[in-house]
Amino acid sequence: MTLLAALAGAVAISFSAILYALAEVSPITGAFFRVFYALPILFVLWWVRRREDHRTRNKRWIAVAAGIFLGLDILVWHISIEYIGAGLSTLIANSQVIVVAVIAWIFLDERPSRQVAIAVPVVLIGVSLVSGLGRGDAFGSNPLLGTILALASALLYAGFILGFRMSNDIQAPSAGPLLESTAGATLAILLAGTLTGGVEFTPTWPAHGWLLVLALSSQVAGWLLIGYALPRLPAVETATIILLQPVLTMIWAVLIFSESPSTIQWVGAALVLSGVGFVAISRARRTPEIAPAQP
Repeated sequence: MTLLAALAGAVAISFSAILYALAEVSPITGAFFRVFYALPILFVLWWVRRREDHRTRNKRWIAVAAGIFLGLDILVWHISIEYIGAGLSTLIANSQVIVVAVIAWIFLDERPSRQVAIAVPVVLIGVSLVSGLGRGDAFGSNPLLGTILALASALLYAGFILGFRMSNDIQAPSAGPLLESTAGATLAILLAGTLTGGVEFTPTWPAHGWLLVLALSSQVAGWLLIGYALPRLPAVETATIILLQPVLTMIWAVLIFSESPSTIQWVGAALVLSGVGFVAISRARRTPEIAPAQP
């Protein structure tokens, strides 16, 4: 049952980029309504089990702050999709484990583990290939910019994961911290929309139907299922299942949108996935906590 929950969560999250693309709205509009539509459902789920949530007020505010990173992550990720497509952008955004290791290595002088030291050059080469190397046959309207934005999304997502874990170190029902972080994400995206004037608040069909499905399937169901499964499955198993998400997204992107990365970009995608998978599974053998895939 737990394994099925993890698989269902990974499949639900794998459709995030696809559902956003089907909505055909601006990146900031898609980001806002994805989290906004999830709020009432998460509130009901939290209310039902509110007496089991014994986190302090500070922990709740940490969840809200983590949500700011989540909101910016979703927004930047959506923009990257516009430039490099749903499949490749999702793959790069899920390299957050490697991105954090590189930042810590460069700026914090933290010596990387042997696994990270092996994986970093592999992933960096893969990312450079995904960017298309300036070749005319590269997929995407601006694959270099799309790759850079997807990497920025990975870094923002890492910030969210760090804060989200800190907000629930007593393992309270996950609906509480998820509600608070989703509220923080909503506020962050709303502020960004106010500054840019980019959010279209008037509902249209079928765009908002797709956004509602996105909110319920990924922001609510996908996260709750994976959050339930994480502490209950062997870590190596969980890491492997989570790596299915970017792979499935690339498959859906090819089948639904006929995305056609060049041969070089496919090779780069394989290198990125190999490097991230190597680090994730190696770390899983040492610790039971594995970060969920890009939501």
